[in-house]
Amino acid sequence: MFKIKVVAVGKVKEKYFLDAILEYKKRLSRFCDVSICEVKEENFTKEPNSSEISEILKREGESILKELKGYVVAMAIEGKKCSSEGLAKLIKNQVDKGQEITFVIGGSYGICDEVKTSADMLLSFSDATFPHTLFRVMLLEQVYRAFSINADARYHK
Repeated sequence: MFKIKVVAVGKVKEKYFLDAILEYKKRLSRFCDVSICEVKEENFTKEPNSSEISEILKREGESILKELKGYVVAMAIEGKKCSSEGLAKLIKNQVDKGQEITFVIGGSYGICDEVKTSADMLLSFSDATFPHTLFRVMLLEQVYRAFSINADARYHK
């Protein structure tokens, strides 16, 4: 079965987000095997300075890099924007190649440059900033929508 891996910084604490994540994982199980790898979210102070933020990004990045496999899509605000149909095409291309996809969701300060340069693609859903725990739900919903588009299912309509 095709594999989708989500590497995300931090843990989801809110039950309503966890419930939504589990729902989309269940829906996706008919199309692919989804795994979520949570890496430690680094925190130094309540208001970290720029050097502390750089250190946070570096440490989180080191953890992320160890988990990357297959075709890597890093979620970044400066990334390429694509429609749901565009994401469906991207996923179909990787399914056809038999290459798993790893999506990367950064923490509160984003993703370090080393992770971005290691990625095959930088993808953005919007110019807006979203909480990284909410973004997991959004990503899984869009992945489910993409598989639904590829299967010509009613969900996307």
